Amino acid sequence: MGKKIVIIGAGPTGLGAAYRLSELGHEDWEIFERDDHVGGLASSFTDEHGFIWDHGGHVMFSHYSYFDELVEKMLRGDYDQHLREAWVWMFDRFVPYPFQNNIHRLPPKVFIECVLGIIAAQKGHLGRDNFENWINSVFGAGIAKYFMTPYNFKVWAHPLEMMSASWQGDRVPTVDIARILENHIENRDDVSWGPNNKFKFPLLGTGMLYDRIAEALPKPVNLNHEVVSIDTSSKAVMFAGGRTVSYDLLINTMPIKELVTKIKGCPDEVLAATRDLHHTEGMFIGIGVAGPCPSTKCWMYFPESDSPFYRVTYLSNYSPKMTPPGPHFSLLAEVSASPFKHENAGDVVDRTIKGMVSSQLLTPEQAEHKIVSRQLMRVPYSYPVPTIGRDRALAKIHPWFTQQGIYSRGRFGAWRYEIGNTDHSVMQGVEVAEYLVQGTPERTWALLPGEEAKARIA
Repeated sequence: MGKKIVIIGAGPTGLGAAYRLSELGHEDWEIFERDDHVGGLASSFTDEHGFIWDHGGHVMFSHYSYFDELVEKMLRGDYDQHLREAWVWMFDRFVPYPFQNNIHRLPPKVFIECVLGIIAAQKGHLGRDNFENWINSVFGAGIAKYFMTPYNFKVWAHPLEMMSASWQGDRVPTVDIARILENHIENRDDVSWGPNNKFKFPLLGTGMLYDRIAEALPKPVNLNHEVVSIDTSSKAVMFAGGRTVSYDLLINTMPIKELVTKIKGCPDEVLAATRDLHHTEGMFIGIGVAGPCPSTKCWMYFPESDSPFYRVTYLSNYSPKMTPPGPHFSLLAEVSASPFKHENAGDVVDRTIKGMVSSQLLTPEQAEHKIVSRQLMRVPYSYPVPTIGRDRALAKIHPWFTQQGIYSRGRFGAWRYEIGNTDHSVMQGVEVAEYLVQGTPERTWALLPGEEAKARIA
């Protein structure tokens, strides 16, 4: 192609792009990362006590043969495989996931309320113009009340009426009333739903995969390079410290809301459109405990208000190398925050431990005497929230980027949660590399409705 490609960000998308460019024989590229390590939100680190922590509850499952082959090539068997064991904690008991298939585990009055709510919803004609209405129209008032509404507010930290109803795909299981009643009559747990019912996990944490990809590149990642500004006229990226690098094409993976502030002369309408892009801040709390792990569970969901976290993972159950030698186990809790849901970082670790005791993840004695490690990991961008105005905003932003030779991809570079899994993120990088070198249409990242026409007109 004869054009220099600069990649901003060495997370899953940036590394996927660099690796695929190399595979395709395109050598004129450079990749830059503002941190001192690769992996981005998918990186791992080892604390002073020997526990390994991820930034959130990551697992590897795939929609792509290329990604599967890449994992095998990079990890060379250095991973464990698991059958998902996921649960929902409510009414002082664990209910198997997916919750709506297993409501026979709830108190009888609550079960009846949930079933009657489903029946009423299926007879009704409630609109599905936002996520809150979609929940009530699909699941009914009972499931919405006890699980879907409180849990999703904990996750998204935004009023659910602000969110669209078009993003779920295979992320949210729907309801089958006949299946629910059969499970109730036969007292049968129903746990097989979903694309992640089987998953892989690298022995040294999720970041191990991205460390290996970076090591396999024919040239090193430029670490500690934070973008200061981008001049789209002269096609140059300026970094803190004074270095300037020219490009012909730019692959961006930094959050769109940050990218537009770096671009010199970015149009007002593009800047204004980013106001419709919302996200959560992530607070990830790691609790390392001395003693054998008391459970075989993978992860658990927590809709109730007696804990700040929406999900907790038994991280030590994913790999024996996630804890120091001797009997230890580790719990990773996830908390979302936003202007609509404030969380005090100063006491969130203490509140997390208290919530773990109330939900029987820790005994009072363990909480008092057996905790070896307490970690708080904060990331300013955790979830891109699929708000009602998101697609309208992206339809203004991405075509302008493309006109400037900027291809913004990845969890926050595309700003589309529904293609924000690990495999999606890597493949966005792989596919944009194939597009720039070979002209192969991208499959994971696709133009939004109406965007293709706008790009042609422009």
